[in-house]
This record gives sequence, C-alpha cells and structure tokens, in this order.
Amino acid sequence: MQISQTVSSLEQQLLPELKDLEEKNLLWNPRKLESASTPWSIVDGKKVLMFCSNNYLGLSNHPKVKRAAKEALKKYGAGSGSVRAIAGNMDLHLKLEETIARFKHTEDAIYYNTGFTANSGAIPALAGEGDLIISDELNHGSIIDGVRLTKAERAIFKHRNMDDLKRILEEAKGKNYRRKWIITDGVFSMDGDIAPLDKISQLASEYGAYVYVDDAHGDGVLGDHGRGIVSHFNLEGKVEIEMGTFSKAFGVMGGLISTTKTIKKYLLNKSRTYLLTASHPPAVVAACIAALEVLEESDRLVRKLWRNTKYFKKKAKKLGFDIGESETPITPIMTYDEGKAREMSAKLWDEGVYALPIVFPMVAKGKARIRTMVRADFKKADLDFALEKFEKVGKELKIIQ
Repeated sequence: MQISQTVSSLEQQLLPELKDLEEKNLLWNPRKLESASTPWSIVDGKKVLMFCSNNYLGLSNHPKVKRAAKEALKKYGAGSGSVRAIAGNMDLHLKLEETIARFKHTEDAIYYNTGFTANSGAIPALAGEGDLIISDELNHGSIIDGVRLTKAERAIFKHRNMDDLKRILEEAKGKNYRRKWIITDGVFSMDGDIAPLDKISQLASEYGAYVYVDDAHGDGVLGDHGRGIVSHFNLEGKVEIEMGTFSKAFGVMGGLISTTKTIKKYLLNKSRTYLLTASHPPAVVAACIAALEVLEESDRLVRKLWRNTKYFKKKAKKLGFDIGESETPITPIMTYDEGKAREMSAKLWDEGVYALPIVFPMVAKGKARIRTMVRADFKKADLDFALEKFEKVGKELKIIQ
C-alpha cells in the first residue's frame, strides 16, 4: 500500500518528537494484559504479581458484578444506540444514578462515560467568565484540562497548603467574582496523600467559595463502606460537587458526580461531554450498579484493603524504604533517581512483580519512584512475596541497606 505524500510528511514531522521521548525514557510502551486483572495476572505471556492496578477491591472479578453484566447483555443487547439526551437514556442508567446517590448520601447523581469526561465536562459548565478557580498544584491532568476549557480566572495553591489557599481567598475578597471554586483531588494519585478536605470546606464556607473534589482514588477506599473522602471527613451535604470514577476501586468504567437535584439538572443541560457522548453499554452500567451494591451490603473488602495496606506499609518501612507521605493503598517506593526507578521496575519484573516506575514529567525531577497499589484480594503470601522481591532488588540497587 502506498502512503500519501501528506501522511508521509506528517510522519516525518512526528518522528523526531517520538525519538526525543524515547531518548528521555518517556515513551509509553504498555505491556499486554492477557488475563483478568487478578492478583496474579498473565502479562506479556508471563505470570506476575499485579502490583500496579487500580483494581483496589478486586471488584472487576466479583461474581455478582460479572453476573449482572451478563444478564444485562442478554436483556438489553450490546449498546444503547444513542447519546442519553436523545434516545440512549436507559432505565439502567437512571437506576445507576439512583444507586450512586443512595450510596453517596446525596440528593442525586450523574453518570459520565469516564472520570476524565466528568471533569472536562462539569468544570467548564460550572465555571466561566467572571469566576475564579483555585486549584491544588498537584491536581490530576483531567482537572487541569477541565480548567483550561473555562474562561474563568485561575489561581494555584501550594499542595495541601491551607495558608496559601487562605492567602488566595483573602486576595480575592476585593474582587467581584460571580463564583469562586476550590478544586482538589481527594487522594493524590502519585503520592497517595489525602487532601485536607475538612479545612478546605471550612475555608470555602468562610470566604463564600464552592468545593469541587475529584475522589477517583478515594471511592471504595475512604469513608464508611468506601463512600469516599466526603464521608471520611463527615462532610456530607457540605460539598457542592463530589466527582469520582468506576474504573478504580469499583472495578468497572465510568465517571460520576454526586450532587443536588438542581446542580444535576443544570449539568444535564450544560455539560457538553454528557450531551454529546454516547451512553455506556448496558453490561457496563449493570456491573457498576452491582459493584455499589456489593459495598452497600458489606464493608468486608474495604476493611481487608486497609489491613493489607497497613501490613505492606509497615513492612516496607521496616526494610528501610522511603514511602513518602502516603496515607492510602497508593504506596510509592521512592528512589528519587529516574534511572534507578526504571532499573528497579525491570528487575522486579524479572522477579515476577509487575510495578511501574513513575518519573518526570509525571512527577517532579528528582522525585522518581515505583508506585505500588495494594489490593484487597492480595493474600498475605502475595504481599510477602512482593516484599521479598522489593528487598532483594532494593539491596542490589543500594536503595536500602
């Protein structure tokens, strides 16, 4: 097949950029998952301990979740046939939103295609010209892109620094903003630390601001039965927007926003990523409902996740590893050196542990680490296996003594 001159020219322009990424070790070459996302998975034909998945509770393989998906496929077919605003608004979508609201203890909820489309759709709908957005400096890229789509003024506060947030709010007092939004991650995905949402909410109340929290890594992890960071800080009814995702602890796919009925109605009419994106297929929606019902029925998996997390953190620290300021199952094994992070990941792979290096620009230069993700479906023997391999490789690379 002959490639057109236009395409060839474009490729010639792109190749140097790809080469630059490769030379800087920033080129993504994802491995191939060849099994379900279980503790021991088949990746690139090799059985490895899956230590880098967001499947915190193992719900993607839960019998109730899989059964619900199968039954929905049989009853409703493979797809909805439209965007929800036209002909794709199925009874399953409405049931899911009722289930989200019940689980989150809010008036109502919206189900988006992904967490990314929730942020990139809701933020520009809620904030615009004449508004101020105040964002934590380490917020997720989907928040950053959502903010970029608005015409609002922007201010950045130092990571989890309430004095800096208060300074910005104080400076904003003399300006006649229509709305002031404080936007933060709930759990920060690279370091595993938690936003001081109680203090943020207090400052928002004091200065007449609204709060938007992205709880992608707090859903299913924090709070009563995994209800998230708002539940964790006992702030139910005091946070305007709680955004989350089904693609992590809930084990499926899709974004969510739990809020009031009025705000939901506004977003249904103003959020372009909701209005202009085809709705999720029935099997996925049914699986999401089932995942929430599993957690409503029992907090056993959440408690197991935290037992495993505490065990792994305690043992890793005892071995001499620096795990930063992590407060959640996201546990960075700090190397600080980019080369050592990549080498450590490669050696762990050879030893049967799949854990990825996180380096610049995903984190600041000199803050490289292996990001590990503890799961509820890990057995103690799995954690001990991982700790043994981390110790072996850590000593080989002189990261620990």
